[in-house]
Amino acid sequence: MFLPKYPDNPTPPPAHTHTTAEPAPVRRPAPQISVSTGAVAAVLVGGVVLTALLAAVAVTAISVAVAAAVLRSMLREQHRR
Repeated sequence: MFLPKYPDNPTPPPAHTHTTAEPAPVRRPAPQISVSTGAVAAVLVGGVVLTALLAAVAVTAISVAVAAAVLRSMLREQHRR
């Protein structure tokens, strides 16, 4: 009465196939940044040139300001005489 009933022609159980809801993300290697020596030298030379130009502009501005102050002082003295 409580004995199991087996089928006459036994079939093998189906193979288990594992499926995920989402496919796994593809991992790509991070890009490698290769900086050549020439590029580094160009950036350094550019920085030095820009710094030199800025210094030249600053020195010129100071020189013009000093010259203007001296001329103004000389012209003021001349008007007083």
